Amino acid sequence: MTVQHSPDAPAPPPVEPGLLSRALEVAGRLANDAAEVITATAGRDRRTSPEYPYDWVTDTDRTLERHTRRVLAAEFPGVPVGESSPTTPYRWLVAPVDGVANYIAGLPWCAYSLALVDSFGPVVGVIADPSRAHIYAAARGRGVRANGIPVRATTRPAAGGLVCTELLPSTAARFAQVVSSHAGLRVLGSAALAITEVALGHAVAAVLDGYRDRDVAGAVCLAREAGALAVEEPDGLIVAVPGAVEEVLGWWRAARAA
Repeated sequence: MTVQHSPDAPAPPPVEPGLLSRALEVAGRLANDAAEVITATAGRDRRTSPEYPYDWVTDTDRTLERHTRRVLAAEFPGVPVGESSPTTPYRWLVAPVDGVANYIAGLPWCAYSLALVDSFGPVVGVIADPSRAHIYAAARGRGVRANGIPVRATTRPAAGGLVCTELLPSTAARFAQVVSSHAGLRVLGSAALAITEVALGHAVAAVLDGYRDRDVAGAVCLAREAGALAVEEPDGLIVAVPGAVEEVLGWWRAARAA
């Protein structure tokens, strides 16, 4: 999935309006279904892999993924879920429970993420935030809505703002040393919601390494449509509001060089 974007990069091409409307409607319906399931089961559902004890996969993950695939196969036959295909310009990416460690512990910071992507990046993105009863939805060229209300990222400098990070421990320590005198850091456990906070204007940036496309694609769509920039570095992903991008990139590069 292509996520990088800059002010001087060419704009992605428009998408057929009927496809956007249908994709938004179906994705929104699936997000509402997922929010109900996650709310009902959070803190009471756990499965662990014997090989990787912290790499949890839950019954809810499996249930929501099966439901999502079944609905998408019926509504969009021929559009694959997950895998790339040379025969179709689109594919769906789903993270049934992003922030699964929080979900298992009953901490209210996890999400369902669904995105339709093409070779230029996310086309449609929908994020369910069950603990706050919010559904965030965006489509290319149509902006972002939070529970139906339009939102826009605010242009401001990075200094003095909050930076959401989802980093590997060694990277997090170096990044914290660079940023600590400039901005507040928050590590909350969901890549999708970290980026969503930038789209909503609550955070000036989200900084990730070791991310998976399926976890971030929906939120990157929100961020782009809110006016934020997403920049894919060789070793990470930086999403930031206008006015903060270069500053946060400087912090990131300094931390990686340390």
